[in-house]
Amino acid sequence: MNKIATGPYAALQVRDFRLFILSRLFITLAVMIQAVVVGWQVYEITKDPLSLGLIGLAEAIPAIAVSLYAGHLADIVERKKIILLCVITLVGCSVALLFFTMNVGAFILQNGATPIYAVIFISGVARGFLSPANFSFMPQLVSRDLYQNAITWNSTIWEGAAVAGPMIGGLIYGFFGITAAYCSDAALTAAALGCYFLIPNRALPAVTEEHGIWEKIKAGIKFVFTNQIILGAITLDLFAVLFGGAVALLPVFADDILHVGKIGLGFLRSAPSIGAVLMAVYITHNPIKKNIGKILLWCVAGFGFCMIGFGLSTSFWLSMALLILSGVFDCVSVITRSTMIHTLTPENMKGRVSAVNSIFIGSSNEIGAFESGVTARLLGTVRSVVLGGIMTLAVVVVTSWKANKLRGLDKVE
Repeated sequence: MNKIATGPYAALQVRDFRLFILSRLFITLAVMIQAVVVGWQVYEITKDPLSLGLIGLAEAIPAIAVSLYAGHLADIVERKKIILLCVITLVGCSVALLFFTMNVGAFILQNGATPIYAVIFISGVARGFLSPANFSFMPQLVSRDLYQNAITWNSTIWEGAAVAGPMIGGLIYGFFGITAAYCSDAALTAAALGCYFLIPNRALPAVTEEHGIWEKIKAGIKFVFTNQIILGAITLDLFAVLFGGAVALLPVFADDILHVGKIGLGFLRSAPSIGAVLMAVYITHNPIKKNIGKILLWCVAGFGFCMIGFGLSTSFWLSMALLILSGVFDCVSVITRSTMIHTLTPENMKGRVSAVNSIFIGSSNEIGAFESGVTARLLGTVRSVVLGGIMTLAVVVVTSWKANKLRGLDKVE
């Protein structure tokens, strides 16, 4: 009889899971480096905060458009095949951005940032298919009793890469230039592709009984909207990120308010993930076992207060501290929500349910970036962030009132 892995490092004893999170490490580093470089490059070209919001919109629109079909596909096609095709596309997007920085391709940007938006649009399509496939592939690599541990490690690796990525991107861009930064982006994405190749295929679970694409998609949507716990958790994060995120405006804060330049931008982008990785490591050794609903609500409220404080701050170090604390609160939300979805969703519906989750949560970062850009244009950067924090607190109040099952949730079984 095989010995059952236990303890905080249990999921890491599974080879395929180690390869999976290593691929997540590489691709997240690449995405974070790319986000810093693209944001600064576009702002240098346009000097318009709205253009930063348009970056998010260019990625969110295609991701949202394909998500429901992508979720359906992840439940009827081997998930590894979808993942490989998507990551190959992302490698191509990274190479295209690199091409724009070379003499032969730089002329393309002479009339503005439109070609960059086009590449981001294509990467948004790939991300729309990748998210549900990745989400539903991970639980196939570990046993059910390791779900929370695997989710926590997945979040820890992601957050760790999110800490290092922006700093690495800012440092490479600041000291070695934009071409070197995009070279790093492309190399890391290719490394992630190699790790995915090494993971053996996993057979699909039995397909659900619905006939036709639309009937299967509707079944996934219905499952989410009739489960108050999952719907409440997803909705809470959707509006918190939509209204409370200030990440898209960090180039403005770094340049015009805090005056810390490209390297400072890298540190600001990393700050939320510094807090998140610290909290993820803590949760790995001290899993959340009770009062999950109340903890989730209080943490989202804490995130809102941090955004208000950050918007009002004119001190780089105070801003860093508030962003770190916001990452602590956000990490709890990510881990608890993911644990709820993985545990409460049948294996043969994970693709479709994760697609709905992706529309709510994944794309809310980009839609939130667009919202931040618009409100910054209309109200000013500081007022935009402060208003977003206030709206986050309002969302917590309404969710706590309406989703009583989530509020009263003690533990997930």
